[in-house]
Amino acid sequence: MSTLDLSIIGNGNYNALLDKQAKIVWSCLPRFDSDPRFCALLNDHGGGDKGFYDVELFDLAESRQCYRHNSAIVETTLTDKHGGKIQITDFAPRFRNLGRMFRPVMLIRQIRPLAGTPRIRIRIRPSYGYGQDRPDTTRGSNHIRYVMPDLTLRVTTDASVTYILDETPFVLERPVSLLLGPDESFTQPVAETCREFMEKTDDYWRGWSRSLSLPFEWQDAVIRAAITLKLCSFEETGAIVAAATTSVPEAADSGRNWDYRFCWLRDSYFVVHALNALGATRTMEEYLGYITNIVVATQDGYLQPVFGIALDRNLDETEVDTVTGYRGMGPVRVGNDAYRQVQNDGYGAVILASAQAFFDRRLEHPGDINLFQRLEKLGEQAAARWNQPDAGIWEYRNAEAVHTYSSVMCWAACDRLAKIAEHLHLADRTRFWADRAKAMKREILKRAWNPKLESFVSTFDGDSLDAVLLLLPQLGFIPVADPRYAKTVAQIEKTLLRGGHMFRYAVPDHLGMPRTAFNVCTFWYIEALAALGRNGEARALFETMLAARNSAGLLSEDLDPVTGELWGNFPQTYSMVGMIHCAMRLSKSWEEAI
Repeated sequence: MSTLDLSIIGNGNYNALLDKQAKIVWSCLPRFDSDPRFCALLNDHGGGDKGFYDVELFDLAESRQCYRHNSAIVETTLTDKHGGKIQITDFAPRFRNLGRMFRPVMLIRQIRPLAGTPRIRIRIRPSYGYGQDRPDTTRGSNHIRYVMPDLTLRVTTDASVTYILDETPFVLERPVSLLLGPDESFTQPVAETCREFMEKTDDYWRGWSRSLSLPFEWQDAVIRAAITLKLCSFEETGAIVAAATTSVPEAADSGRNWDYRFCWLRDSYFVVHALNALGATRTMEEYLGYITNIVVATQDGYLQPVFGIALDRNLDETEVDTVTGYRGMGPVRVGNDAYRQVQNDGYGAVILASAQAFFDRRLEHPGDINLFQRLEKLGEQAAARWNQPDAGIWEYRNAEAVHTYSSVMCWAACDRLAKIAEHLHLADRTRFWADRAKAMKREILKRAWNPKLESFVSTFDGDSLDAVLLLLPQLGFIPVADPRYAKTVAQIEKTLLRGGHMFRYAVPDHLGMPRTAFNVCTFWYIEALAALGRNGEARALFETMLAARNSAGLLSEDLDPVTGELWGNFPQTYSMVGMIHCAMRLSKSWEEAI
């Protein structure tokens, strides 16, 4: 049965998910949004003959898996009932070579005998058409080619090609290496190539981790979260995907199955903000390149909420029946019709993500007047849309309203443009944007406050609560000390908190009532507690959330507050961002601790 107790590997071009026995159950190649060549995660009911890559140890008794220290390399140790033991090392090569980042579409797997007489079977069963067909195979003396209509993969190995093709069990008497990648021949021994690539990849990740500005406490959790966010960045364009998967349901048999392998403007802002806080600014610079291409391509500054990782605008949503779904729970969706929606918070998300470029002296390409003028196009849209209905941050598919968060983000767009203009010594533009922000804020404070509930509410003149209102101080809209904020937090606790976990909202949508907590909302609540001086509660709840992670230290989108089981697409960048922000807010300072 499928589970989200998975590890992720990747290199900025693609990623792969491994279960606890090192079975690769999900990987889209050659990039994040491609056809999954390994799709067992969504196909373990009735489709078990294809879509995976595993090393089976016979008479398995124990499995242990961990990441190498501060790295994206996964090591899995399998032990059989007779004392036989093997170690499987998996990684995607990533390192600097010839002045450029080398990140081929390549998965490397090394298998070493550690003890006894372990008997294994290697099974490589890629598929295409979302699990519909298996590829044709051809063999050479040291390789196997998997030929698909749109892609040919080659496994080069020093193991027996016959054993792999026939899936014949054999005793592992020496280390073997397998390099799955482009259909290209190798001129040096595969074991030597794999060893060299592993050492350089390990060095890259350790060096990248050393560059992070870490809190004193919870460093391992923060490093793992940061590496995971980096693995969700498509560096070729600068796009950041919301998650690696599609159609893992938010709750059992809920129908809340969505494709998250795309770049949402708001999600990307949260990722960039978290990595910036750790001092990892290059992802922001790459994302600004992605955003610049989007902004330049729009004539009037209008932004759809989500784009493909290669700037694709059309993400038509379809359902496929060639895989059965996670634990047989369909539908499996490809594409996301949210791109058709109006979501007015995107203007603020882009400008907030871009603002640091004007103030951070570390950046190679700081913001200038040209970037500011491009952002002004977005500001004009924000100023026109701040009080107009939209689908909101949660992408309601059955209704539109004037959502408070969207309005506040439009305000933030104008407010930050005023600050950027001031920094650039543009007095007239400073006044222009400041005046607009001031007028918007005055009306939002009036329309988004419900005096009967004594709380800010989800929509103008509404009476329902939304966890995203916890972010109002972080956006600079109101200070934490404003009594209206503490009252809003109290109402959200009363309405949306379930067993220490926070729901997004508690009203039915087109799929009924939500049944799982949304992990990033719980992190927002933890930050709110800390901001209000309730540090003991915040730290205790943060420890609870850390305990909710899977064995690899990762989180999905949702969590069942009763069973503690993870649900939703995986790993969810929102959730990893929340972990980073909470650790940095709650940690003792280095000066306090040492």
